[in-house]
Amino acid sequence: MNREILRLAIPNILSNISVPLLSSVDTALMGHLSALHLAAVGIAAMVFNLIYWNFGFLRMGTTGLTAQAFGEQSREKLTNTLSRALFLSLLIASALIIFQEPLIKATSYLLNIDAATYLLVIEYFDIRIFAAPATLGLYVIFGWFFGVQNAIIPLILTLFINVLNIALSYYFVYVLKLDIAGAAYGTLIAQYSGFMAGLLLLYKYKDKMHRLSFESIFDRAQLAKFFTINKDIFFRTIALTFAFALLYSQSAKEGEMALAVTVILLQFLSWVSFGVDGFAFAAESLVGKYYGAKDWCHFSQAIRYSFYWGTGLAAIYFLIYFFAGQRLLELYTNQPELIAAVKPYLVWISIMAFAGTLGFIWDGVFIGMTATRAMLISVMMSLAVYIVLFYMVQAYHSLHLYWFSFVVFLFLRGVIQSGMFYRYGKNLI
Repeated sequence: MNREILRLAIPNILSNISVPLLSSVDTALMGHLSALHLAAVGIAAMVFNLIYWNFGFLRMGTTGLTAQAFGEQSREKLTNTLSRALFLSLLIASALIIFQEPLIKATSYLLNIDAATYLLVIEYFDIRIFAAPATLGLYVIFGWFFGVQNAIIPLILTLFINVLNIALSYYFVYVLKLDIAGAAYGTLIAQYSGFMAGLLLLYKYKDKMHRLSFESIFDRAQLAKFFTINKDIFFRTIALTFAFALLYSQSAKEGEMALAVTVILLQFLSWVSFGVDGFAFAAESLVGKYYGAKDWCHFSQAIRYSFYWGTGLAAIYFLIYFFAGQRLLELYTNQPELIAAVKPYLVWISIMAFAGTLGFIWDGVFIGMTATRAMLISVMMSLAVYIVLFYMVQAYHSLHLYWFSFVVFLFLRGVIQSGMFYRYGKNLI
């Protein structure tokens, strides 16, 4: 089982750790221009997180359904899951482009963006929004490959996208002097290049595909199941996004420097989440496969060993952040006042390396089982506690207390999920 987990997790870890580069590279480039540019690109990245994270079900739902179809050895279900998800991703992306103006206005209002920052944010947003079809389509392609137990192709695609993004963004920002627009163009081109490559690589699995049938793809019963699963994940992701947005919004109220601190700290957190999520993705694939095949012995082993490896990686993150946090901070900015402002808060990143791990791994397990309703309930319960705690400490205007509230939210989510699974086990729905 260890070998099987590592076969999926190691490429996932390498792939997922490179994912934050899409925003980390832009953040680092802007951090060497000014604090205003850094805050603007951080806010712009958060705007896209607010949008795209809400449609993470396109990957997660696809992985769970595909893994179960793979365990059942059903070519028809494998084909229909991919087709339905790609069709849905195109519809959503089209809506995002059509309604881009109210989207940016609404998110800007929620995040309390000031006028100077807004001008830079809108410049970045108006370019990068046109990457929506490619970005959401990649969610589906990645989810499908994870479901058929292939983590190598997503790794290759992710590395290709990120290397291209780094090269293009650097060229556009420092050679062509396009500033924040250059960072957006680099991401836009990289995303479409990766999506086209992903479509070509699907051809490798033509022997596992079934003949396309619109009647089968749009079967009412299967569509109902597909949308129910994705609806639960959608609302769960909205809840998570709201938790992040609340932290961003309150930081913005505390001033430009507090916002810049939060931007950088969440970049550190993204490295943790995407790293540990490598084992969560492995859990999605393996748990889904054994759940579909009704192999309960290996099902239990996949869960247990995913937690062993996930918490081990979290410990490594903890040690790196605890002993080398300042060195890593200097990669994001060379401004002494910003470095001095962030240093007192680095302790929260070390704590979060452990606080969020339980929930990350359980998410993978629940998605593999398509127990999406339970996952939704757990995040809503922890979010309710987070909101109450957050507003209790708001009067103190302390960034430390805001981060404490956020850590409680992350940890409590995993605790609730643990209780649910240990009560219902494989019968969890």
